[in-house]
This record gives sequence, C-alpha cells and structure tokens, in this order.
Amino acid sequence: MELEQLRIFVAVAEHGSYSAAARDLFVSHSTTSRAVSSLENELGVKLLERGNRILGLTAAGVSLLRDARELLETAEQLKANIREFR
Repeated sequence: MELEQLRIFVAVAEHGSYSAAARDLFVSHSTTSRAVSSLENELGVKLLERGNRILGLTAAGVSLLRDARELLETAEQLKANIREFR
C-alpha cells in the first residue's frame, strides 16, 4: 500500500467519481481506476460500490477512508516538521 494509492482512493471517495478525482489530482482516469483496483486487490476487499458511477463505499471503504485521511494528514505533518531543518 502506497500513500499515492491512498490519496487517489480518498479523492475518488470524496468526489464519487474516478473522472472527477482524476481531474482534481491531474492524473488520468485509468490511473485512478488502476490505483483503487490495485488497493482492493492488495487488501482483498472491495472498497467501492460501483455502477455507472460510484454508488458509495463498502464498510471496508468507510473504514479505510477514515484511516487514510488520518495517515495522509500525518504524512504531511511529518514533511512539514522535517522541512523546518532546512
């Protein structure tokens, strides 16, 4: 699991759309789709309920979204803390 996969998952979950998340992150639709699929394969669970659009999060997706937000916030704080040593 990589931070970039988590960033993409959070964006897809928040936007409710791979395309909107891709636009927001300045990446391709296929990049967002591959990142979420790879994350699901690695974790062995479905994270999103899909139809023509994303219909919502599974229970695992809700849990991951909460924890991923916290982890990404911590990662940003770590970077900010280290930059103070410049």
